[in-house]
Amino acid sequence: MPYASNNQLPAGVRDHLPAHAQDIYREAFNHALTEYGGDEPRAHRVAWGAVEHKYEKRGDQWVAK
Repeated sequence: MPYASNNQLPAGVRDHLPAHAQDIYREAFNHALTEYGGDEPRAHRVAWGAVEHKYEKRGDQWVAK
């Protein structure tokens, strides 16, 4: 199911990513979900890839590249 807001994202995303990265994740997930016919695992992989394009993990923090 697509996410209407960042509050609906999985806890692992909400609790660890900054707000802008959550926006990227949500938008990429929703688009990939439509593009790949409802394949949620694939949509999550695409969403993480989109986040990792703009952010990187340093220690336990996600920071903009």
